[in-house]
Amino acid sequence: MLRRDRAAAMPFIMAVTLIDMVTIGLIIPVLPALVGGFTGSQASQAFWYGAVTFAFGFANFFASPALGALSDAHGRRPVLLLGFCGLALSFLATALATALWMVIAVRFVSGALMANMSVSNAYVADITPPEERGRRFGMLGAMFGIGFILGPVLGGLLGAVDVRLPFFAAGSLALLNLAYGWFVLPESLPPERRRPFAPKAATPWRAFRGLAELQGVGRLVAVIACNGLAQFVLYTTWVLYTSFKFGWGPRENGWSLAAVGTVSALTQGLLLGRLLKRFGVRRLALMGLTSSLAAFLLWGLATEGWMLYAVIFANVLGATVQASMQSIISSAADPRSQGQALGAVGGLNSLMSVLAPLLGAPLLAAVSHLPQGDWRLGAPIFFCAALQAAALALAVSHFRRGSAARAAG
Repeated sequence: MLRRDRAAAMPFIMAVTLIDMVTIGLIIPVLPALVGGFTGSQASQAFWYGAVTFAFGFANFFASPALGALSDAHGRRPVLLLGFCGLALSFLATALATALWMVIAVRFVSGALMANMSVSNAYVADITPPEERGRRFGMLGAMFGIGFILGPVLGGLLGAVDVRLPFFAAGSLALLNLAYGWFVLPESLPPERRRPFAPKAATPWRAFRGLAELQGVGRLVAVIACNGLAQFVLYTTWVLYTSFKFGWGPRENGWSLAAVGTVSALTQGLLLGRLLKRFGVRRLALMGLTSSLAAFLLWGLATEGWMLYAVIFANVLGATVQASMQSIISSAADPRSQGQALGAVGGLNSLMSVLAPLLGAPLLAAVSHLPQGDWRLGAPIFFCAALQAAALALAVSHFRRGSAARAAG
């Protein structure tokens, strides 16, 4: 029997996020291999994999602010359910695709239907006082990390049997999440805190302008953009980079992504609260950006596969950046606009996911002819390091300006 009288609480949204991330993690080690089955060379594989990821990000860029605004008007739950439907459609249809254009078309449709992470963040903001949001966003990030422990490992193991098998598994899990959301997940946004949907205000450009105008945010919009672009270029090129440089397959890539998830889960689930108390949200953000910059440089310079793992486990502070930034943005937004503000962050990240394959895939394709082990195969990773350096410089400038303004006031 369907119940709607449950009080919204962290365990509900954490369970949803965990299942969601497992489904996404399942396909990451094998999607490049699936695309490679429709291409004839490494350069062509890199190009068309970029096109597939571009299609998803392009659609999500335009849809994410609108979905965030819809969640402010109609509640978080129905928008999350729509996202689960989009994921199930994407994975099952991709598993059955017989041509590359079908994969691209399906990813485009699913990108337009999904804003799960930004709506989940808004759900957390609904039920959490401002002073607790950094820790709560870290808990949600821990579910993200655990999902990226389980998903890529399962995807790598299943992909070693059949490259399409992980997509069937991911589609089944997305349907399970849809059932959980329908029968169990309560609504977090009460009717009195909702606001009417305004289509003109739900465009990406209007949402970005509103985000930039939030008091205390300023240049952090550019920080989020640079950091997000670096992360998405890494996600876009990681599997192919390790395949070209070290000869890794789905199994090896699955384990490497599981290592990333392990660090993220442990850091955000166990360490983040203590780190926030000791350093504060701004200082921790700067430390995380610095750690990520060093990690990108070392990943690009690695000469052996085991070195990637060493850097992954050393980059603990890098896992704190997203939660720190979300805490600052959420605290600056009006309680009635959490969905739109965090949807704008999601839209900004979606824009970066649009740009990432346009920049990362050509960089990787340009060096794909080089022999295994050549340091120049790290070109897209070095580009990520440059972006992270820009994000760090902007964050330092923003926080110094804010400190000077408070001292003058």
